[in-house]
Amino acid sequence: MKTLKDGEFKNKIVLVRCDFNVALDDLGKISDDFRILKALPTIKSLIGKGAILVLMSHMEKNGQPTSLKAVSKRLERMLLRRIIFLSDCVGENINARIKTAKPGQIILMENLRFHAEEKSNDVNFAKQIARMGDCYVNEAFSASHRRHASIVSVPKYLPSYAGLLFEDEVANLSRIIKAPGHPFVVIIGGAKIETKSKMIANIAPVADHILVGSKIGEKILEQKNQLMGRRPDPAESSFNAIDLTSSKIHLPIDGMLVLKSHSEGYLRTAAIGNMRTEEDIYDIGPETIKFFSGIIRDAKTIFFNGPVGLFEKPEFAKGTKAILEAISRAHGAYRVAGGGETLEAIHKFKAQDCFNFLSTGGGAMLEFLAGDKFPGIEALDNAPNAGGIPTPDSNVPLPPKRTSN
Repeated sequence: MKTLKDGEFKNKIVLVRCDFNVALDDLGKISDDFRILKALPTIKSLIGKGAILVLMSHMEKNGQPTSLKAVSKRLERMLLRRIIFLSDCVGENINARIKTAKPGQIILMENLRFHAEEKSNDVNFAKQIARMGDCYVNEAFSASHRRHASIVSVPKYLPSYAGLLFEDEVANLSRIIKAPGHPFVVIIGGAKIETKSKMIANIAPVADHILVGSKIGEKILEQKNQLMGRRPDPAESSFNAIDLTSSKIHLPIDGMLVLKSHSEGYLRTAAIGNMRTEEDIYDIGPETIKFFSGIIRDAKTIFFNGPVGLFEKPEFAKGTKAILEAISRAHGAYRVAGGGETLEAIHKFKAQDCFNFLSTGGGAMLEFLAGDKFPGIEALDNAPNAGGIPTPDSNVPLPPKRTSN
């Protein structure tokens, strides 16, 4: 995988695949610009090398593609320079405008996913994008677990490189899975075991302790027949890859309990053995906090993915806050975290400085740590040393742009 130090970018049109899929509020304004911020070092580096930058990305709100205009405005404020915003990402007019750009200029093209061909990995669509540039940079690690045209097919036609953030993501995540300092403590929370089971199974052999909270912890307790009146779901296959008998896996010993009916005013702290059938766990309890914090205290490597309770509500935030405080006190540890809700909790409790690295990846990070083949890396590894300008198939028309929201 080649990186920016391997390329020559002066006077070159550089296509940079970013991930600007950031959160928008009800007014369409950006409410979290973390991913934009993390892309700035690569943008500044390439501009400093005399490149012409063409940025491309996807962005969705409520599962539907939406315009990148808000990102263009935010980039202008962050970089203190003009961003040329183009109304599409393919077409002769777009190509012609890019070819007139000067070194040092930054262009942001409209949302790739306004074209269905992006997600379907249409070869002709990829060729149309590739012929607009001289080389390609992937700065979208968080989208690189997807086999989409701008991730895996555009690099087939151009010299291609990993951006600074992409390089950092691979280096930091590889370090915790391949060469962690010990004791290595993994903290897992969240609601969906099916999204994390392969990662847990792959990381378990190198970890010393796996601390599990939130709904995933409750699910494992249920699977181990440790919750009164509950039986394992025979259809649940997500646990098949995990050795639930492993002494490395530590589960809550007490919790903040509410009724399944969510009746207002009902909240109690109790040991897991005293939990009633009609109750659910919404946060880890004080004894679990002490137990987990003691393990974290001696850690040399820490990976945190998933809050251990429903931290969005004050009455269930104590566990996640306490875990972050314990991580902050583990001064000698190498500390990595990632995932949407994880980063939200870290920002809420102002714990950013406690970590050596915060991953922009959610699903991408989990798939990387699960040891799965990673399409974005494979594409960079297989990219040509010297690209040619690909010609779209003459009998295939330009894909029509979809209507934006």
